[in-house]
Amino acid sequence: MSDGSASRAAAVRAVAGVIGRGQSLETALADPNVDPADRAFVQALAFGALRFGHRLKLVVGQLATRKWDALTPELQALLLVGLYQLEYAETAEHAAVSATVEAARRVGEARAAGFVNACLRRFQREREALLAVADASVGGRTSHPAWIVDALEQDWHDQAERVLAANNAHPPLTLRANLARTTTEALAAELAEAGHETHAVPFAPAALDLGRPTDVRALQAFVEGRCSVQDAAAQLAVPLLDARPGMRVLDACAAPGGKTGHLLESVPGLAEVVALDVDPLRAGRIRDNLARLGLAANVVVGDALDPTAGGPGLFDRILLDAPCSGTGVIRRHPDIKWLRRPRDVSTLADRQKRLLAVLWERLAPGGRLVYATCSILRAENRAVVRAFLAATPEAAEVTESASLAVAGLPPLPAARGPGLTLLPGVAGTDGFYYACLERRQH
Repeated sequence: MSDGSASRAAAVRAVAGVIGRGQSLETALADPNVDPADRAFVQALAFGALRFGHRLKLVVGQLATRKWDALTPELQALLLVGLYQLEYAETAEHAAVSATVEAARRVGEARAAGFVNACLRRFQREREALLAVADASVGGRTSHPAWIVDALEQDWHDQAERVLAANNAHPPLTLRANLARTTTEALAAELAEAGHETHAVPFAPAALDLGRPTDVRALQAFVEGRCSVQDAAAQLAVPLLDARPGMRVLDACAAPGGKTGHLLESVPGLAEVVALDVDPLRAGRIRDNLARLGLAANVVVGDALDPTAGGPGLFDRILLDAPCSGTGVIRRHPDIKWLRRPRDVSTLADRQKRLLAVLWERLAPGGRLVYATCSILRAENRAVVRAFLAATPEAAEVTESASLAVAGLPPLPAARGPGLTLLPGVAGTDGFYYACLERRQH
């Protein structure tokens, strides 16, 4: 019988890959040597340790005589994984301690096994006092780096702590029915027959939230292209774009192709859909996803900052799902808490401004460009759009009228500028920003 140390060691390696080597969690978890039977447990440990790691890091600061930065990434990860099990996971405490100590030997930290054991056992004895110190700050209490706390408090004031709490919640698995092949009702019935409870989303008619998480690769409807995975907030892009049959549409920064697929499913008879992405591997994912759905688009590898990318001519509709900090999807990607830095926001905002300016020149008169990010920071959203509008007199911001056409959209935070924002924990979705911009006819 396994002592559980192998799965703990795999989780430790993944967490160390994120906090010590800057890998994404998806990359860090892609270890072919992990036993398939352990994979779900390894993922749960790694996600949990990173999700609550900033709180637990403050506990480590009280347990260890050495400063955090003086510990190796593997030792940091061992302590986070061990403490996560003791505070949050449904794991017997004696098993959590013994298996994590044994995992130290598996990840090259045998000499620190006694130290790990001592820290975890002291936490068991002094848990309440140690956590009280960690929870004295908002960052500790909500397990976020201070700069994210400060940014959200500045942008969202009394809603900031609600957002911070939502970032630590387990996100729902939301499916999008492929309306070219089925209906939402038929998909719900098919899933119910397979034992899956679903819930409709009022403002996203193709969306179904699953009552419990599952591996979508085990769903026949997914394998056969009758549904895709897409959060309900992301499903707003297509209705806001308001494409019509006969139009030419550019989906810039399109990978992995979720919005391209949604567009093709929802609007048959488009003249052309160009799905553009700068990364050849990610462009391959667009093709794979469209093939699974039984759809086709002109998938192009190219930089959206290149005014010739995607071919000649103007487009009636452009979707710019701009590269961003991802601060709206932390609940799905807790590694963002560890990988993003304050300086990244200004760098990203500069690129967003340049993308918007270049792609605007590809938009036909009377056409609409939808600027979208999965960030909830105003520096990447309203500040970018406001600066663009001030410099572009032929641009009209029509987000309010466009959103009024979306039935069932819940009340959203007060505007304080162009566009609309869905906050995590407020609409029950990921955090997302949209601005609808139309080019006036001359």
